Amino acid sequence: MNDALFRPLKMGALEAKNRIFMAPLTRGRAADPMFTPNDLMATYYRQRSNAGMILTEATGISIEGLGWASAPGIWSDEQVEAWKASTKAVHDEGGLIVLQLWHMGRLVHPDYLDGNPPVSASATTAPDHAHTPTGRKPYEQAREMTHEDIERTINDYRRAAENAKAAGFDGVQLHSANGYLVDQFLRDNSNFRTDEYGGSPENRTRFMREVLEALIDVWGSDRVGIRLSPNGESQGADDSNPEVLFAAVAKVIEELGLAFLELRQPGPDGTFGNTDIPKQDRMIREHFSGPLILNSDYTGEEALADVSSGRCDAVSFGRPYISNPDLAERIRVGAHFNPNIDVPKSWYFPIPQGYIDYPTLAEEKAAAAAQ
Repeated sequence: MNDALFRPLKMGALEAKNRIFMAPLTRGRAADPMFTPNDLMATYYRQRSNAGMILTEATGISIEGLGWASAPGIWSDEQVEAWKASTKAVHDEGGLIVLQLWHMGRLVHPDYLDGNPPVSASATTAPDHAHTPTGRKPYEQAREMTHEDIERTINDYRRAAENAKAAGFDGVQLHSANGYLVDQFLRDNSNFRTDEYGGSPENRTRFMREVLEALIDVWGSDRVGIRLSPNGESQGADDSNPEVLFAAVAKVIEELGLAFLELRQPGPDGTFGNTDIPKQDRMIREHFSGPLILNSDYTGEEALADVSSGRCDAVSFGRPYISNPDLAERIRVGAHFNPNIDVPKSWYFPIPQGYIDYPTLAEEKAAAAAQ
């Protein structure tokens, strides 16, 4: 009865072996040297290569765009070389791995920028606080990006895409969700520009379009995807009319012919984002004809139902993949999920515990048999 989840899925030039994907998950293991991937990460991704497609943790395109102490980057030759261990590990297991490209915009604290302010669509300040190497600190006001800043940042995305290809990835995904830089340009409470990048929903999609065009120049549209989160978890970057905005966004994505669109929606328990905003996947389907991946705190049964009905083409699982490296196999045979250790230390600290030490179903059975 799981056949719908275990049919291959073609997404442009990408072909996934099943419809159970691994969602992007910031895990904070690139600690020494700072922002550089390592063998611990290669082990982590290899363990999860049973996923139809791995969407990597958000990866910084530049020093200016990365404000998370132990997250990886993709701007230097050293980072490119270090990522090769992860891509090889996944490919050796027959897996597919796509790099998520990240610029945090106003969510980069000046502590990461030698005291300089971060950049954003407009001179705004994010709510809440940043995690810095010296502890939690309030976000500080960003400066509005000039046209030169915009051109430079698009070139940073282009270079990151080139580096991703050199590192052996199968494609790239633009992080356009969760209140980071691209999302800051999209939303009308974080973008107050009066030039061609602000105002109407169509104008506010311009930066996203130009970044995507740069990625397509490098990879071709058939190996480029995008992540959106219309319903919330936007870190203060919200919109007064998300349905109209994301219809405009979907039209751009359709016009550019992207390989896939991943959509983060509120979970069934109402714990995610602005749950008073209706789910947007049906509207997205009206404007985007390509493969649609939904991410919404799914169970295996719920994923099967939505893929079988055609509501989506695949489901990406986030937290379940933390503690279940063989999640696809567990879903296939109807096995239990391991619970997560739901503490930040296990999620974000540069340690192997809570990262690569979760057992597979086969290992659990072997351990039980040995007792």
